Amino acid sequence: MRLGLMTAAPSLAQPADQPQHYLGGIALRLIAMVSLSLMFVLVKYVDAAGVHIVESLFWRQALVLPFLLAWVMATSGLASLRTRRIGAHMRRMIMGLTGMACNFGGMILLPMAEATTISLSVPIFAVIFAALLLGEATGWQRWGAVIVGFVGVLLVLDPFAGFAGGFGGDHGLGTLVAVGGAIMTALITIAVRDLGRTENAATIVFWFSLLSMIPLGLALPFVITPHDAHEWLLLIGLGLLGAVVQMALTGALRLAPVSVVIPMDYSSLLWSIAAGWWFFGTLPADTTWIGAPLIVASGLFIAWREHRRHIERPKEVAA
Repeated sequence: MRLGLMTAAPSLAQPADQPQHYLGGIALRLIAMVSLSLMFVLVKYVDAAGVHIVESLFWRQALVLPFLLAWVMATSGLASLRTRRIGAHMRRMIMGLTGMACNFGGMILLPMAEATTISLSVPIFAVIFAALLLGEATGWQRWGAVIVGFVGVLLVLDPFAGFAGGFGGDHGLGTLVAVGGAIMTALITIAVRDLGRTENAATIVFWFSLLSMIPLGLALPFVITPHDAHEWLLLIGLGLLGAVVQMALTGALRLAPVSVVIPMDYSSLLWSIAAGWWFFGTLPADTTWIGAPLIVASGLFIAWREHRRHIERPKEVAA
């Protein structure tokens, strides 16, 4: 999801013969970000209702499957879901569930703006892991962007307050969980890049959702509790918004290049600030207002450099 939802691999871009519709792609990506923020509002409400996070994850994944299948049948057909790399999908599922649990946990423990700002550091960690694990060449410009982004992350985390008060409270624990979610999402990006060599985006999402039913289904009987109508509406809304997010993210990449739609992901910070204020009466801490622009600027520069590399690479091959 996050995506591992918010960082898309180049291999997930639309095929060369796919008609491009830049405004449509941008609109779908913005819809995905608004839906994501509303989904996290429901995550906080579901937790406040006493629903275990494992059950939240179960319904989030289970309710996505029928919508995803309908989407695939209407576009590429069920045959496109065949795979010979079930082991790679299983590894991606384990990382994906871990990252999703951390992202949910970060949203539960932190104000929405802080949790979202930390999640925007995914491109920074992705550059580091791509260099360390994939051996990708990383020039001084991208390393400079990583350093600037890390300064922003440190400002948001406010380590001096953390050292003074410790990380024992909900806020301190929440920052650690949220950073863990960003790191896991960056690792998922690497896994998706590998899967994207042979699988399309819908296939990757389908197998992630389906395989995640195994551990979540096994754990569900130990945590499930009776729910009233209000709680069921919250859980159904969680699943429906998750489906909207998945389909909008995939649809955006079918209509427009990655370099066009990825910058829209940073609008999620605006939506989370607005949602946090409207639904929970919270506003970002002072350090978040300072650190967030550095993280956003770092991420946008990394995205721009990635776009330039993809333009320059064919020229080098032709030469």
